[in-house]
Amino acid sequence: MHGTIESALRVEWLPLAELTSIDAPWRRLASRALEPNVFYDPAFALAAAPVFGRDVGAALVWSRTNELIGLFPARIERRRYGLPLPVLVGWTHSYGPLGAPLVDRDAGQAVITAWLEHVAGDPQLPDLVLLPFLPTDGALARALDAVLGRRGGHSHAFGQHRRALLAPARARASYLDAAIGSKRRKELNRLLKRLGDSGAVASVSTGEPSAIAEALDDFLDLETGGWKGRAGTAARHHPEIAAFMHRAVGALAAEGKAHVGRLCLDDRPIAATVTLRSGASAWGWKIAYNERYARFSPGVQILRDVTQRMLDDPAVARADSCATADHPMIDHIWRERLALADVLLSVGSGQALTFALACRLESLRGAAITGAKWMRDRLRGQR
Repeated sequence: MHGTIESALRVEWLPLAELTSIDAPWRRLASRALEPNVFYDPAFALAAAPVFGRDVGAALVWSRTNELIGLFPARIERRRYGLPLPVLVGWTHSYGPLGAPLVDRDAGQAVITAWLEHVAGDPQLPDLVLLPFLPTDGALARALDAVLGRRGGHSHAFGQHRRALLAPARARASYLDAAIGSKRRKELNRLLKRLGDSGAVASVSTGEPSAIAEALDDFLDLETGGWKGRAGTAARHHPEIAAFMHRAVGALAAEGKAHVGRLCLDDRPIAATVTLRSGASAWGWKIAYNERYARFSPGVQILRDVTQRMLDDPAVARADSCATADHPMIDHIWRERLALADVLLSVGSGQALTFALACRLESLRGAAITGAKWMRDRLRGQR
């Protein structure tokens, strides 16, 4: 499927699995994105595709000089609401919780316009588009709003929430002290000293490609030994997911975009984090700890160390926690917030009634999912 619009930008739709041939221009786009998204970086996305993206395609926007300036991964859901009402849904999954498309920072509105015109004009693509986990503030959101306003398009936000973000601006040197507070800091130091009575304590971080696989295995072991292991949701219980994590983290580490931090007691990891990078942004992707040492707050201890490393690195402008809203641990350390929503768009003309129906159905779908999660948590609490 190909399309050309008046601006002379070229748009094509390709299966995600076929994008290995554009690795170099894709990496350049990721480094220039209006809203960085490591989960759409080729190193991560191509590793995730066989597990989470078998039915995913992508709209690619090319400049007049054949530079890739836009990438919009999505899948067509034919019966999202149990009705024959197809929706083009941006690609997110449990290991990729951000749906910001890659848009060149110097051509934001032009790229979004080209994408929307292509979707509206291609009979094989739905006129309804849902972008899950889309940032609702910032340059990308402003560019999308401006284009929709100019085209007379409709949009509505669902599932709005805010998750912890590290965005220290100029207060980097004093950020942790202000966030944690002197009382809590003293308590953490006391617990760390008590932990040291059991052996030598060390906090280490590696991003070396030759060492990253072993470090990631330490994380996977810790995760398996915790509540996710007992629930059967740890990555090691699903070999294809563990393999994907190794491929993704290894490929990112080869580009200097992945680090694994570990808190060790006598060289035995008791807590670990996996941090990913793209451009000036970082993502606190995963964290796990040995619950035998819970009284020493190992998760908070390793998070404090990783946070300090990011604060000491001027190349990191901000870090997304990837956490749920109101997370009991990280919310008290990373004090800024990233506003997200699932944004439904109508890109065709004369779609007011269809869009209104889709909005109602999406609202009911969200309420049903929320109710199911509440019931699941309630039943778990009664066990």
